[in-house]
Amino acid sequence: MTTLPFPQRGVLLLASLAGLCWAAALVMLIWGFVDRHQPYDAPERMVYYIMVSTAALLTFAPVAHRLRLTGLAFEGIAGTTLLLYTLAFVPPPVEWLLSPSEAPVYGIMALAVFWFFSSLAMPLLYAAGQRLFQQRARRYDRRRARRQAYEVGWLAVLIVALAGLRTLTPIAVALVVLIIGVVELLFLSFVEPEP
Repeated sequence: MTTLPFPQRGVLLLASLAGLCWAAALVMLIWGFVDRHQPYDAPERMVYYIMVSTAALLTFAPVAHRLRLTGLAFEGIAGTTLLLYTLAFVPPPVEWLLSPSEAPVYGIMALAVFWFFSSLAMPLLYAAGQRLFQQRARRYDRRRARRQAYEVGWLAVLIVALAGLRTLTPIAVALVVLIIGVVELLFLSFVEPEP
């Protein structure tokens, strides 16, 4: 039986702890252990806050450090915390997006969704770019990965906006995906490869 070297065991331990924190936070959210009717200092809320923030920290900080993606840890932690806080404690909107009473809820949700989905996409897009792009200018460009991740975040925000406007249909989503895809192809076409 072979033993893992110390750095690999550390990564495995961090991943296991992150997985346990994610599982605990999602169980508390889905099964209703936390809700907006609890007092702000309820023990369940405190445990939920700790699980969410620890899960986000253990997920995004090591990836940001390893890939040297500046800002990923902050955006990932802030997006995760804000999204899971909103889902647990903010009353869901009942009116459409342009209703003045519901606009702040949609705004908070849009920011949380943008940060969360762009943070999830950024390391994946950076790693995929290293494998897919043969041209060095596109392959190792962290700005490309950040731009594409933000496009994923905007896609998620636009889907939330379509839902808020009561116009969320497969055709509308396909059109938004097409527009963002064309914009990204235009960006990629302007990148000059290094000699």
